[in-house]
Amino acid sequence: MICAFDIHSSFVIPRMSPAAQLLKQHLLQKQALGVTHVPLRPGALDKAHEVAHQPGPSAVREMPAPVNPLAVDPAPEARAILDNPPPEVVAKKAANLLQVPGTTREEKLAALRIVAQDWEPALHMESLRKTMVFAVGDPNASLMFVGEAPGAEEEKLREPFVGPAGQKLTAIIKAMGLDRSQVYISNICKFRPAMDNQGSGNRKPTAEEMRACLPFVLTEIDIIQPKVIVALGATAAEGLGMPGSVGGLRGRFHSTSGIPTMITYHPSYLLREEKMGDGIRAKRQVWEDMLKVMEKLGLPISDKQRGYFQAK
Repeated sequence: MICAFDIHSSFVIPRMSPAAQLLKQHLLQKQALGVTHVPLRPGALDKAHEVAHQPGPSAVREMPAPVNPLAVDPAPEARAILDNPPPEVVAKKAANLLQVPGTTREEKLAALRIVAQDWEPALHMESLRKTMVFAVGDPNASLMFVGEAPGAEEEKLREPFVGPAGQKLTAIIKAMGLDRSQVYISNICKFRPAMDNQGSGNRKPTAEEMRACLPFVLTEIDIIQPKVIVALGATAAEGLGMPGSVGGLRGRFHSTSGIPTMITYHPSYLLREEKMGDGIRAKRQVWEDMLKVMEKLGLPISDKQRGYFQAK
């Protein structure tokens, strides 16, 4: 027998144990998605009330109001808000941060990975596969890349950007004078979106799927505090709260949690353009964006680098 728990009912948890924290995060995510009731295993509610009536600090009696960090007005007049978000937008993103134990960045990211492995809001979705692909790179990196979701190769190796698009990203990083191990690479969605008769096919994550995983990439950003973020493609930009076409967003810095964010084309777009015979144009646009990123980071730029993909 499975009972239904009303999210809007009073839920008193005086002492937030790790399990209670995860339950609270799960309920908040479901509430943000408009769900009013969730199924609980037999006896789960009784155990929650047992915790609630044990002696401890003052109770937390009200759950925060649901937030939708993806609900950003994409109209042109709102573009200034995207570049310089007001306090209430920053607060919405802060509400999605996960509290994890640890002193160093490495310890916090390791704890965050464990939480992501069993993240109910994502695992509960039948539209997402069950293999979690976290992130890779230097926890102290100044540069962070954010993509959309793992594909077949990423799911197999449990590492982001290791397929053909990943090889293209690695080449871009190398052209910047950096090594892949010197940057941090993550995705908006930590699980591969499912498809019928999937095989090696992939699709972009839905807004609901991104919302389910968004607390992780925002917490990664909060832990790492990179100097610059690069959002790879329109889906990653949308997930970070900056919807629109890459063509309309690229070429200038936006802001994610106060961190300069450059939006550019996804490496898979470059691969498609190469097949269509227009690869140089796309590569030039991405490289123009990367030069701005290098300047922002204070990286040395040679004449050879500035001349990449210039019209002959």
